[in-house]
Amino acid sequence: MTLSVEIQLTVNGERRVGRCEPRKLFVDFLREDLCLTGTHAGCEHGICGACTILFYGEAARSCTMLAVQADGAEILTIEGLAASDGTLHPLQQAFQSCHGLQCGFCTPGMLMLSLDLLRHDPAPTESSVREALSGAICRCTGYQGIVDAVLAASSAQKKGDMV
Repeated sequence: MTLSVEIQLTVNGERRVGRCEPRKLFVDFLREDLCLTGTHAGCEHGICGACTILFYGEAARSCTMLAVQADGAEILTIEGLAASDGTLHPLQQAFQSCHGLQCGFCTPGMLMLSLDLLRHDPAPTESSVREALSGAICRCTGYQGIVDAVLAASSAQKKGDMV
């Protein structure tokens, strides 16, 4: 007999309820139970950063937490970044414009880490961007386009173009 627990949380501004085993990883709950497949499961050890979400407004690795730990939480995933009409968030637009993505596997985590950085430091230096993103792995871009995108989004934020 498998024990199942109910989890209630707010994801991307929407109240969600699901049931799962207490041992289920949060990344798997997001992907399998809530059908939010934008958050990627990479290393499943918290090293690569592909599973990064905002947990109560702070960047967190969803592969290192259990779904039951998110009960009652406020979560932002990559699906919540663009506007409801599909308009890209300025940070997403910057990633596109600055070629900050290639295969796209790391992109959701990089975007969420970048959003967290810009919320805490609206005018980061190149060095601070690199430091903030150092916990995430990209195997395609060489990182320069990602760094350029975060700096471009920072400039857009200064002009009032970013929330």
